[in-house]
Amino acid sequence: MRTLAKTLSLVAALCVFAATAATLSAQDIALPSPQKTGGMPLMDALAKRSTSRSFDSKRELSQQQLSNLLWAAWGVNRGDGRRTAPSANNKQEIDIYVLLKQGAYRYDAKAHSLVAVAAGKDVRELGGSQAFVKDAPVTLVLVADLSKLSQKTEAAKREVAAANAGFISQNICLHCASEGLATGARMSIDREKLAPAISLKKTQWAVIANSVGYAKK
Repeated sequence: MRTLAKTLSLVAALCVFAATAATLSAQDIALPSPQKTGGMPLMDALAKRSTSRSFDSKRELSQQQLSNLLWAAWGVNRGDGRRTAPSANNKQEIDIYVLLKQGAYRYDAKAHSLVAVAAGKDVRELGGSQAFVKDAPVTLVLVADLSKLSQKTEAAKREVAAANAGFISQNICLHCASEGLATGARMSIDREKLAPAISLKKTQWAVIANSVGYAKK
């Protein structure tokens, strides 16, 4: 009887663990496969590239649009794991943190999914000091883990990270121009409040942010 009781207790514990794990994983978002063909010719996209600081707060992006945006920004585009933007010495120290109305997520490029870091919390306003930030349905914060870089000084590491983040930000701008979306890049981020809100490590530095949505007419 004792053996049976222990077995039943173990089964019950495993069921609770499985249910908890399922709840936690359900907070993550599996993105649809990105659409890697089509879009506007490059020269046309360059002609239309602009900065927007006025967003239509009533228009959301679909999951397909978000999927395409993230892949264009910093997705894996080759079998060896390299990405759509260059990275000095292929250190890939940049992570994209995705601030949405329903929570904050880290883009996992290899799995092409969103990993929850603050599910259920709207922290978009921490992605910038400007009033328009809360109107944009999506804010992408490009965060560098400086511990992955080999430069000798903190200043040198930040210079490299800033350049790498700039490449990704430009991808975002050109993709938005191609898809009829509005975006604006900025470095004025509330880093002091954002870091604990999305569980950044001490070695991580929020470099630049792009808010994305539809332009307010």
